[in-house]
Amino acid sequence: MLQDPYPLYPIFAFLGFVLTLVPLPWHFQAWNSGTCAYMLWVSLSCLVQFVNSVVWQGNVNNPAPVWCDISTKFLIGASVGIPASGMCITRRLYKISCVSSVTITRRDKRRAVFIDLCFCLGIPILVMALRECLHVVPRHRFDILEDVGCYPSIYNTLPAYFCVFMWPVVIGCASFVYSALTLVAFYKRRLQFNELMSSHTSLNTSRYLRLMLLATLEMLCTIPIGIYSMYIANVGVPLEPYISWANVHWGFSYVGLIPALEWATDPGFRISVEMTRWLFPACAFLFFALFGFAGEARKNYTALFLKVSSLLGYKPKPAWSPTGAYTANKAVPGALASAGSLPAYVPRTTAPEKRYVESLDLSIAEWDYDLEKSDVSLPSPLVVICIRQRDRERTIPPRRYARSHLI
Repeated sequence: MLQDPYPLYPIFAFLGFVLTLVPLPWHFQAWNSGTCAYMLWVSLSCLVQFVNSVVWQGNVNNPAPVWCDISTKFLIGASVGIPASGMCITRRLYKISCVSSVTITRRDKRRAVFIDLCFCLGIPILVMALRECLHVVPRHRFDILEDVGCYPSIYNTLPAYFCVFMWPVVIGCASFVYSALTLVAFYKRRLQFNELMSSHTSLNTSRYLRLMLLATLEMLCTIPIGIYSMYIANVGVPLEPYISWANVHWGFSYVGLIPALEWATDPGFRISVEMTRWLFPACAFLFFALFGFAGEARKNYTALFLKVSSLLGYKPKPAWSPTGAYTANKAVPGALASAGSLPAYVPRTTAPEKRYVESLDLSIAEWDYDLEKSDVSLPSPLVVICIRQRDRERTIPPRRYARSHLI
């Protein structure tokens, strides 16, 4: 077989769908709209490709034409939405690195989210609308490739480059500019980096650097992949002249049923198809590698494990303290609430022990806690202290008084 073994791609596509959604809750709470849009586009694209690869494995039937109409349009939008989301991430990093005021109000956050949604959703919807409403790009309804599923049909005319093909490259150029400016601003203000991060409660140093790495990879990969995919998809296909509306849409309801032996034996078309569908799981695993093993991710994994284990009736063993004292399933005043039913350790409290002072040269008796941090106030300049018995078996020594030194 020229294609990959059948279980391979569905497994990777489904894992990409699940793993990309794992970091979504804490990015959503942090108002990272560009990152959330990136996760949703990638995850849903992996889900669509997973369904296509399972339903159309080994056949070219057309059991769900409505699904093909929706999925082909969505994949075209995702090919633009993922680069647009990456551009929003780099744009946010640039604004953070160049911010001069540390005050960020809720209104500013709403404005930033609205602008990001205009890029992440507005541009993909515009591209899908241009393709479907103007009807100058699709030659027929869609194609069904064996072992691949529904595949959009694009007529190789000049309007197709302005309506569909050029957008990933144009957005990639904008993302390249933002990424370069972010790196320059970060280098110039590297000494103020910790102070800058402290002003953003939803963005710590680790998350910023991981977003910076994602933006750098986006800068290096979007433009070359966009140009190469545009070339490989149309190599050997002549540029057709746009004659008329009727000529382009003649036989528009036709659905192309292409077996694997036909499309897989064409090297250029096979590379275009395989690269198009494997890019979505690749983006999913790249994102999970950057954000799925972070500190906040591990904390959420632990909380989820404790919650699921408590629902299943499993309770972790209580942690044994060094003094042997512990309590199970009891709330401790002043302690942080923990997930699940972990036992709370209660330390033994003992009264502060006074040490016996042998020498008369010491000014103040030595306590086992710091007097400067305690609530005890000592008179100055004269401090009279009483030396008490240390060992009950010894005889009580006579009381002595010592003057404190002036500081």
